[in-house]
Amino acid sequence: MEAKKTRVVIAGGGTAGWMTAAALSKLMGKRIDLVLVESDQIGTVGVGEATIPTLHIFHRLLGLKEPEVMAATNATFKLGIQFENWRDKEQDYLHSFGFLGKDCWACGFQHFWLKGKQKGMVSDIGDYCTEHLAGRAGRFAVLPNQDLNHAYHMDATLYAGFLRRFAEGFGARRIEGKILEVEQASDSGHIQALKLDNGERIEGDLFIDCTGFRALLIEQTLNTGYDDWSHWLPCDRAIAVQTTSVGAPPPYTRSIAHAAGWQWRIPLQNRTGNGIVYCSKYWSEEEAKRVLTENIEGEMLTQPRVIEFRTGTRRQHWNKNCVAIGLSSGFLEPLESTSIHLIQRSIVRLLQLFPREGLVAADIEEFNTQTLEEMENIRDFIVLHYKVTERSDSPFWNHCRTMAVPASLAHRIEMFSEAAKVYKHGNELFGESSWIQVMMGQGILPKSYHPIVDMMEESELEGFLGNIKGQVTRKVEAFPPHLDFIRHYCQSRTEV
Repeated sequence: MEAKKTRVVIAGGGTAGWMTAAALSKLMGKRIDLVLVESDQIGTVGVGEATIPTLHIFHRLLGLKEPEVMAATNATFKLGIQFENWRDKEQDYLHSFGFLGKDCWACGFQHFWLKGKQKGMVSDIGDYCTEHLAGRAGRFAVLPNQDLNHAYHMDATLYAGFLRRFAEGFGARRIEGKILEVEQASDSGHIQALKLDNGERIEGDLFIDCTGFRALLIEQTLNTGYDDWSHWLPCDRAIAVQTTSVGAPPPYTRSIAHAAGWQWRIPLQNRTGNGIVYCSKYWSEEEAKRVLTENIEGEMLTQPRVIEFRTGTRRQHWNKNCVAIGLSSGFLEPLESTSIHLIQRSIVRLLQLFPREGLVAADIEEFNTQTLEEMENIRDFIVLHYKVTERSDSPFWNHCRTMAVPASLAHRIEMFSEAAKVYKHGNELFGESSWIQVMMGQGILPKSYHPIVDMMEESELEGFLGNIKGQVTRKVEAFPPHLDFIRHYCQSRTEV
């Protein structure tokens, strides 16, 4: 006898809703009946235009071809983020993807580089990483058998539309309608159905909340609770605007710090995405808009749009028969482009723990434990950018520089400051190279390096460092200019 299909109802579309629908319909289509409810009347945040390399895993699961996705979403390549004015005014550094140099069994490359720096043998640590040097040189190509250490700048609205067509091809059904009421079982409190403004009633077994900041199911209905992290991440507003392109797109995101927040600049094939993230305690909306509009290039294609948020996490990301994915589950500001990654991780985690017959309490607990750990690790990495700074030119930066931080982050900072040690636990997102680049970029130069480095003769060390740098330089010199490769590889059909 064939098992009864699980009725899955996704509330809300956008990037989160259609990524979820695409994955579930492709990978679980024979076991589920999937419906996505969204309303054309309700806009999406839709500003998440930068990704990180982990998106390759999601696209591989779905069998998507990179050039096709990039052409459909006006995408360019992203090799990292350039942080401008973060350490101090007029001081910049690049946090790139990829790996720094070569590690040994006892310690990472940074220890060899630090001794080389003492001996006058080295240049910028980024010169020992292909993606770092390629980003600064404005060159890139996707080559056969290459490590996939690149990401994308893409149009999030076009991406959602692309995934909608994909999901519908695997049987996902979209229902147009505004949710007026969420019905719950009187005994268990589980969600039973969504009632729409057109009178339709959508019943389900498992409900996925992709309603964004409104969190219509997970919070407004189930009262799950929220842990506020704004004492560590005080920015609570964003203003987004699109502009015409000016010049060739660099293969990195720009993050430009200002007196009470920071500005993003994300180059697509056909336009540039811009925005400013700021703290309303220190800036008014008018002041933030003024700073943003004075620091953009090209003509404005849209009017500036204000988005209010509160950094933090839902106390449970899976509560009863409802799973929150995307902004409904919590929010970490887009400083390191982690929003789409967190959507993807929740989808994969849900697939791994998907119920066969009825809900299992241990599975729900595991989902919540893993999700919270991941969010806390990313939170610490983002807080690092604010805490480790030499800026003292405004009340906002004075607050950030002197604030108390989570013990987990304070421990990492101390380990690196004292002896250049970094570590990665389990499935943490950011690896050693990321922590090294940001801590050094923000101004930490470790006091010492691992003693095993001294086992290497100075001539051997110089050869080791020089060989790595030479390999990186030659590889990058063979890359074409970024824009030339895009036109060859993934030219958008809608480029203007």
